[in-house]
This record gives sequence, structure tokens and C-alpha cells, in this order.
Amino acid sequence: MEINGLPAHPLIIHAAVVLVPVAAVLAATYAVVPRWRWSTRWPMVGAQTAALIAVLAAWFSGRNLKASMVDAGANADRFRFHQEQANILFWVTIVFFFVVLLGAWALGGPSALVSGRGARGKHAPIIEWTMVSMLVIFAIAAIATTFQTGEQGARLVWGG
Repeated sequence: MEINGLPAHPLIIHAAVVLVPVAAVLAATYAVVPRWRWSTRWPMVGAQTAALIAVLAAWFSGRNLKASMVDAGANADRFRFHQEQANILFWVTIVFFFVVLLGAWALGGPSALVSGRGARGKHAPIIEWTMVSMLVIFAIAAIATTFQTGEQGARLVWGG
């Protein structure tokens, strides 16, 4: 896979490196600041959807890049650590996407409108706290996994 003669993977990963932390920060903010839920719900869902698409594109383009480099004579063992981290990020992002969708539906909060229109009722406290915890935990996991995957990719390319 190439874009203007360059391998697509190094170009696509920049979208994932930016969008995953943005989506994670929005999800954590949505979870812990109830009065901002009205204004962060849809940006959180949109950012997580874009992050999922970016990670999927990076994952598939990375598989293609590895296959072409191994065919060109590169040592497949050099790719192992980065590929393992990428697989973890792949699944964390997919699960985080569904947690974000569930959180957007399950967590209520006040409306930012003066009239109060758009306010969402609250569920049982166990549901609220479970969703808040899951959003924060997956936000931290997504950022950490993105960092680790990027670090392993940089070590693969630049050595170290």
C-alpha cells in the first residue's frame, strides 16, 4: 500500500497517534465531568470513531508493509515486538469504541441549554460508576498502548 510512492503506514500512523489520545481525553472528560456531558457526548463518539478508523487503517497498512519488507529480505523477528503491541492496540481500540458508545447511551447529565432540553436522566449508581470507571480505564489503556506501539515502531525504524 502506497501513497504518492511512499509506504502508507508511516503516513497513516500519524492520524492514529493524534486521534486516539484526543478520543481518550474526551472520553475521560465526559466520564468525570457530568455537567460537560451534554457538550462532549458527540465529539467523544466522533473522535473515537475516527480513532478506530485510523487504527484499523494503520494496522492493515502495517501488515502490508511488513509483508513487503519481509519479501524484500528484512528479518521478520525485528517486527515481532511492534506487531504484538499493534495487535493489543487494535483490540483495545475496538473494545474502547464499544465502551464509548455504551457510555454515551448510559451516562446521563444536565443540559447546557437554559431551558434544560436535552437533559438525560441518570441510571442506577452502579451503572453510572461502572461506566465512569470503564471509560477512564480504557482511556488510560488506549493512551498507554498507543505510546508503547509507537515506541516499538520507532525502535524498529531507528534502532535502540
